[in-house]
Amino acid sequence: MSDASILSPKGFRAAGVACGLKSVAGKKDLAILVADQAAGAAAVFTTNQVAAAPVLLSRETIKRGRPRAVVVNSGNANCCTGEQGLADAREMVRLAAEAVGAQPDEMLVCSTGKIGEPMPMDKVAAGIRDAAQALRSDAQAAADFAAAIMTTDTVTKTCCLTDRIGKADVTVAGACKGSGMIAPNMATMLAFITTDAHIGSRALTAALRTAVAGSFNLVSVDSDTSTNDTVLCLANGQAGGAPLAPGTADFDAFAEALEALCAETAKALVRDGEGATKFIEITVEGAATDDDARLVARSIAQSQLCKTAFFGEDPNWGRIACAAGYSGAEFDPSGMSIVLEGLTIFQDGRPTDYAEADAAERMKRREVRVRVLLSEGAGRAAWWTSDLSHDYVSINADYRS
Repeated sequence: MSDASILSPKGFRAAGVACGLKSVAGKKDLAILVADQAAGAAAVFTTNQVAAAPVLLSRETIKRGRPRAVVVNSGNANCCTGEQGLADAREMVRLAAEAVGAQPDEMLVCSTGKIGEPMPMDKVAAGIRDAAQALRSDAQAAADFAAAIMTTDTVTKTCCLTDRIGKADVTVAGACKGSGMIAPNMATMLAFITTDAHIGSRALTAALRTAVAGSFNLVSVDSDTSTNDTVLCLANGQAGGAPLAPGTADFDAFAEALEALCAETAKALVRDGEGATKFIEITVEGAATDDDARLVARSIAQSQLCKTAFFGEDPNWGRIACAAGYSGAEFDPSGMSIVLEGLTIFQDGRPTDYAEADAAERMKRREVRVRVLLSEGAGRAAWWTSDLSHDYVSINADYRS
């Protein structure tokens, strides 16, 4: 559908407003998302030990409550802010819950932006009030929500799909932000997923963890894992049908749809990577195990030398082979081949007689696909990364100024 958005599933409302947290006046920076009835909820958070106050609070809420709403701000990470930061996160929850008619244990909180700055709670309180009054279920409200969660993003990132699961048409939709500090094991990214599937929190958690492992944990822009990363999924059951339970075909169909949505969303993060000019997919086949294939793909995707070669449009197979070699995976180099955009440039441990101009021309494409073929077994994995440009350095050299 043309207006597909995070509000496409039945029974959700959202809003995004400007309250002055960002340095550019009028830019939206506070958002609220609400499920109109009690929801199954699941979340995956950053693996960074220096976790922001909203992450610490939401981790506890997701364990003991039944969240059906989230308040989000951009422009301030509320991280490394001590006890005051935790108190401010709790106050955001209290204010937002009261404003939308929910209980505090039904409200989660997320923040993104600069680290180490106190939260201007007078501005936040006004933003929460305005956002609660603006809650709607239309396309503009969804667009406002997607805009309000952005930081260095250049575009909003949304995705939606509908599938027939059992006797119900189930919709899964998402909106995310992220452009820099994107690395495996949760990347600075926030992702919010809504679904009208009839599924409880425990089953939803199992599906979400699998989906994240096959999507958000397979991307890298700059190898930095943020302090605030959160993927949150709310399910309200309004599609009807029997509850989805692990071990059933209907649950598997839902899990597959959720992973497909997360994969498309994760790719959108990479395509909008800070300073990125290219989207690169690294596929490794023929490894001894899938884990070994992931090691090789990740090593290539995170190699600064490979990423700069992609930016320079240099078909430097030597850097790819080198990164594979130090990945930690065991393989016979004499059985390795490298295929660049369908052109085999390295085969069985040696360069082929390829035309350099042909390879260079293929490197000019906006999306570049690299296949690394090993001779050890059936292990396979894919990884998504971006190139490393001059603009990435410029963006991050003065992020706080």
